[in-house]
Amino acid sequence: MTDEFTTAPPGTATAGRDLVDEAVRVRPATALRPYVAWYSGYRRRGLPPALHRGLPSPYLTFILTLDEPLTMAGHPDPGQPPGRYATLLGGLHTTPALISHDGRQSGIQLAVHPLAARALFGLPAGELSGLDVPAEAVLGAAAGHLREAVQEARDWPGRFAALDGALLRLARPSGQVPPEVVQAWSSLRRSAGALPVAALARETGWSERHLLNRFRRETGLSPKAAARVVRFDRARRLLAAPGPAPRLAELAARCGYADQAHLAREFRALAGCAPSTWLAEEGADAAKFRNVQGGATGPAPEWEA
Repeated sequence: MTDEFTTAPPGTATAGRDLVDEAVRVRPATALRPYVAWYSGYRRRGLPPALHRGLPSPYLTFILTLDEPLTMAGHPDPGQPPGRYATLLGGLHTTPALISHDGRQSGIQLAVHPLAARALFGLPAGELSGLDVPAEAVLGAAAGHLREAVQEARDWPGRFAALDGALLRLARPSGQVPPEVVQAWSSLRRSAGALPVAALARETGWSERHLLNRFRRETGLSPKAAARVVRFDRARRLLAAPGPAPRLAELAARCGYADQAHLAREFRALAGCAPSTWLAEEGADAAKFRNVQGGATGPAPEWEA
């Protein structure tokens, strides 16, 4: 799930007597980059209350809060009740989450490659599909130790360094992810979601049915659904990039949609609103949320088993 919404460039902080607005995004230590695309730290005070859509993305969401808990007003799975989380681990999803705050929010979000779930969390990402859970439910006491480590640090570099150290100790490569799934996932990412399932199956040497079952187990999505998410993630990032917004017809052609109507339908299905509505509420100029549930601005190096 997430986005960067900034009133100042990432890595800067603005503060007054009643306002704190900090956002810092960095890549993790080199040894962790096969598992985690980026860390995003945020601390905000004195802002108007807001409701944010956590959009589908090609990354698992792992959040460690710093001060107040994270308030989930709605989950991708409508059967999950709203709740407040000190830590949160979310799987891949194809409908938006709803996150609210009362003018305050703080924490660190990690964008985790889904095929790294076994190495970092000890389970395939398919077991988290469409769900948001307290990280303690998966990591046990280690989740609390991670949160304490970043809370005890005095500044953002210290928090990120503490997170690097803790995750390096936690990571245990499993060797259980089939190389065919790795190949299929990498091909989808490189093609920006353009490759059909039949082509992916031919690349792996598996039948389409077998690929679907194994791919879904490891990622939480079918290859077709993953392609939709990857394509959508690219489109909404281009839509919200600095500068004049692209025309929707041009954006549709660039991102592999059949036409503007196809893009609009997919946006409503995956974001829960029209592209123009999302851009007005949460695009680059809206500055409502910094980074609660989403993906990086571009592809990062893929994971290793």
